[in-house]
Amino acid sequence: MSDVRREAAYRPTLLAAEPQLFVADVGASCEFYTKRLGFAVAFTYGEPAFYGQVFRDGASLNLRHLDESAMSAELRDREGLLSATITVDDAQALFLEFQAAGVVFHQALKTEPWGARTFVVGDPDRNLILFAGRGQ
Repeated sequence: MSDVRREAAYRPTLLAAEPQLFVADVGASCEFYTKRLGFAVAFTYGEPAFYGQVFRDGASLNLRHLDESAMSAELRDREGLLSATITVDDAQALFLEFQAAGVVFHQALKTEPWGARTFVVGDPDRNLILFAGRGQ
């Protein structure tokens, strides 16, 4: 096989996406994601921490400190702008888990017109995280 044909057959695979959320306090955000949403802290960097990452199963969220909001709160609220979407195998079970942990939802569990089951959580910095799974 020629080098040109071999190069044309090769296509890199995307393995993961790690949305970056802008937060006022990385430590407080890590606490929210671990205690309320069942994530674990992968790392924090700086003293005080200005960057970090939390993860749960195959989902990772990067946390970046900013002194000011990166987006107009009015625009975010009016448009319902999402900071991240996380695909889950069972949206209802995860919704019930979060509900038992006292999570306040921006959008309760619902079935979308296209069949997906979704809900939205707002973190302490008003980042909106959509959790989506297959409908039933």
